[in-house]
This record gives sequence, C-alpha cells and structure tokens, in this order.
Amino acid sequence: MNRRPGAWAAGGRIAAFRWRRYVLGGLLWALNHSLPLLTGLLLKAVFDRVAGEHPAYTSALSLIAVLAAVELGRSLVFWLAMTSWPPWWRAIATWLRANALESVLCAPGAPSRRLPASPGEAMGRFRDDVEDLVWFVDVWVDVAGGMVLVGASVAVMLRISPLLTLVVVLPLVGVVAASRGLGHLVRRSHRRLREQGSSVTDLIADLFGGILVLKAAGAEERALDRFQARNASRRQAAVRAQLAADLLGTVSGVSAQLSTGLVLLLAAGAMRQGTFTVGDLALFTSYSASLTAIPRWLGRMLALARQSGVALERLARLQPDRLAEQALEPRPVWLTAAPPPAPVPTLAPGQQLRVLAIDELTARHPASGRGVAGVSLDIRAGTLVVVTGPVGSGKTTLVRALLGLIPVESGAVRWNGELVADPGALLVPPRVAYAGQVPRLFSAPLEENLRLGWTASEDQLWDVLRLVRLDAEVAAMPLGLATVVGPRGSRLSGGQAQRAAVARALVRIPELLVLDDVSSALDAQTEDLLWEGLRRQGITCLATGHRRAMLERADHVVVLDEGRVVAAGTVAEVRRALPAIDRARTH
Repeated sequence: MNRRPGAWAAGGRIAAFRWRRYVLGGLLWALNHSLPLLTGLLLKAVFDRVAGEHPAYTSALSLIAVLAAVELGRSLVFWLAMTSWPPWWRAIATWLRANALESVLCAPGAPSRRLPASPGEAMGRFRDDVEDLVWFVDVWVDVAGGMVLVGASVAVMLRISPLLTLVVVLPLVGVVAASRGLGHLVRRSHRRLREQGSSVTDLIADLFGGILVLKAAGAEERALDRFQARNASRRQAAVRAQLAADLLGTVSGVSAQLSTGLVLLLAAGAMRQGTFTVGDLALFTSYSASLTAIPRWLGRMLALARQSGVALERLARLQPDRLAEQALEPRPVWLTAAPPPAPVPTLAPGQQLRVLAIDELTARHPASGRGVAGVSLDIRAGTLVVVTGPVGSGKTTLVRALLGLIPVESGAVRWNGELVADPGALLVPPRVAYAGQVPRLFSAPLEENLRLGWTASEDQLWDVLRLVRLDAEVAAMPLGLATVVGPRGSRLSGGQAQRAAVARALVRIPELLVLDDVSSALDAQTEDLLWEGLRRQGITCLATGHRRAMLERADHVVVLDEGRVVAAGTVAEVRRALPAIDRARTH
C-alpha cells in the first residue's frame, strides 16, 4: 500500500506539473512583490534631497519621475503576472479533477466502494478540495516574493539602524508563531464547512430530481424548511471558517501597526540626534507597510496547508489503497487544443469469447446480508442465457457481482478458461457491455447518449437502432439523432429509454451483452421483435427477467431463489423441475 503524500509533498508535485509556466508566473509575482524595495530607496533619496541643508529640487523632481516610472513598471509587471497565471491555474485544476474522475471510473475494484455517499459530497470533493490544493501552491509564489522582499529590505535597514530593524522584524516572527498555533482551529472549521457545503449541494440535487414527488405529496414547504435549515448550518460553518481565517489576518494587521508605531516612536529621538534622516524614516515606513503583507501570506500559507491536508484526505477516499497517489500522476491536459480521438479498444486474436464461466460465486450486500451464494453457470458464445426467479432472488446482484460493480466474497470468473482477477477492469467493452434495469441517460442529444465517447459511424448507430426496433421512432423525431432526451431521458417513453440503453451497449460491439431486465416497459410485440433480432444476429447474451418472449428463445435458463440456483437447463427442463421443487418444499 502506498503512503499518501502529505500536503507539502503533494504541493511540490503540483508545482512540478507545468513547471515552466509556474516558474515564469512565479518570477513575475516575485518581481512584483520585490519592487517596493526600489520604491523605498527612491523615497529615501527624494526626502533626503528635499530635507537637506541645500535642497536640490531639480534632482528631487528627477527622482520623483523615476519613482513614477518604477510604479508604472510595477503595474506592467502586475498585469503580466495576472495574465500568465490563469492558464496555469486552470490546467492544474483540470489535471487534478481528471485524475480523480479516472480513479472512480477506471481504477480496479467496485466504483461504489470509492464513491462518496451522496452526489453533493462528490461535487464538493471535485470542486472545493481541488481548489484548496491549487490555492495552497498558488500562495507559494507570494511567499517566495515576500521572502525576497524581507531579505533585501532587512539588509538595507540593518545598515541604517539595527535597533529599528529589529522592531520591524520581531512582530513578523510573532505572527508566524501565532499562525501555527491557530492552524488546528482553521483545519477543524474548514472541514466542517466542506461537510456542510456538500450537504446543501446534495439536498439541492435531490430537490431538483424529486420535484414531482414533492408536489404529489404536498411536501414543498417542508422541503424548503429542510433546505433553509441546512443552509443555515452551512452559513454558520462558513462564518466560523472565515472568522478563523480572518483571525490570522487580524494578528498580521496588528503586528504591522505595532511595527509602524514603534518605528515612529523610536525614530524621533534618533532624528533629534541627527543619526536618522527624514529619508530613513520614509524608507522604514515604506518597508514596514510593504512587509505587512508577509505575515498575511505566511498565515494564509499555513492555513492552506491545513486545508490542503483536509482536501487530500477527502480526495484520497476516491483512490483505491494501492493507487493512493493516482491523484497526482502526470497526464496531458487539453485546454486550448482539441484532444486526440479516444482509442477504440480491440481484442487481440484469440481473446474473442468462447465461454465465460462463473464458478461458485458468492456476493452479499453488507447492510442486509442478502445476495447470491455458490452460483455457477457457463455462457457459451452465440447463446442466450437467462437468469430468472422471483423478485429479490438475487438476479441483479449476480449480474453486478459478475461485472465487478459490487464486492465478491468468494468464487471465480473465467474468460476462455483464464481467471479474471479484476472483473471491473477486464469485463468492459469490447469484451462486455451492460444495460441495467434503470436506463441511465443524460440530458444530451440521443446520438451523444449512444456514443458516450465511443467511435462509431452514423450508419452503425442506425444499424443498432434498427436492431432494437427504435429506428422508426427516432426518424419520426424532428431532430432525429440530435434530439435532446432530457434529464435521465425524461423526454423519451420508458420503452424508448430502455431500448436506447440497449442500443448504447450494442454500439460497443461486445463479445457478451449483459441485459438486466431491460424489457419491462416494452409492449409484447416490440419485445418479441427485440429478442428475435438479437437472436438472429447471434449475439451472446446474459439476460435477467421473466418475460415469456425472452424465455422462449433462451438456450439455457438458470432459476434463482433466495440467492441460490434451484433449477437450470433448457426451458422445458426447468419447467419440469420447478413443480417437483415446489412439492418438496411443502413436505
């Protein structure tokens, strides 16, 4: 198991990604933060000329012109830094989110074990936690520029007055110590804020998805009351988190004011003695004002280090144990140019399905203990295997366990005799394609729902639509394949959505098609044509359900009851066996 990197180590790896742009932007910001050094020196020269025994007004005006040019140049540097920074920021955030998404979709094991408990929690991790990591690395350039300013300004001030320099610097050290002491408070309040934000986002998603249910139950007011209550909790958490962060800023501000006051107090005596000039006072005051930002940056960096630790913990829950650092693995990021087309997976010669064997497979849901136990069956190429049984007998559990969508306690799956160690990674297109009980469609054109990134010609799309008996209905739509199906396919009928999901699976041209009760919303004639078309094409299929049109065409039927196989064979053999089983149970 890989050890998860700490916040500082993770920050270093983030800075190393697109390091050229990071260094360029960092140098610009460091220059912008360091230019007050030159401003302070020019102010000293101007005031010394003006306050001298023989003021050189001409020279002073020249210095003022130079000072104005320096400030104009600083504005230009600031503009260049601001222009160069957003592309780096967007690239880093996109990279981290892409890695997190890949860890959910493509990493070995069941995705459900890595997904958060709610969509709102997932959105919080992908949005807020990634931003916390990027902000942490972002503030490094401010601190680096501040350190240059501190080093050079302290060197200049020491040459003028070591005592006053100590007065300016000591409060900065105190701020750093106070910031470390407040770190735990910042971390705790920030974690609470993220949890409450995810709770509100999750409730909003549920409210939008269940509008009809709420209206039918007359629960609109109660739903709004719950939303207001969660939002109030989030607001309190946000106030506390902001207070914790502002407390660091307050400590920094107090230290800056204290430094300025002490400089003015101690400089008066030195100026009377002639050891401290008006120009020196202008320089110290200027540097004291510029240095006030350093404690804020340091405090912010230390606070963000705490927040980044929280963000890493939350993102790490999306990672499987043996790929704990996957969130920081380099990958190409396409922001200004179109990415290359996604490669279409192909099977090597000899990997085409001959037989898929399920041997003593056991999988149970941890909460209820229900599932399947000791299920064995073979699926041979070109056959239709149907798993049937009463509601709750374990049909869907068996299919999901086979595909690696839920954890498996024991048993084995073999593809052409070779053990499948990780079904979730291997049994995917083009080996296996799956359509579930509930068709998962997105609010996008039908064509996009069918492809989902898969390379297929328009003719291939129409071929599968004909196979599932959906072509005539799509052709009758005003926009055809460009028809937007609405959220979760709400603009399609239940039967159309089911057939669209089957068509999406068929577009992948799988060796094995797995269908989990996908014809429940179809009329008898359409269902009959669907199964006849699949049979005629010789598509290898594992299906669940109990519809007659499917059972009549099955080559092999497996009957489950309470998670165990109670009968298996042809339809005729199963029909003969079931009455005997029922009689045995009654005695």
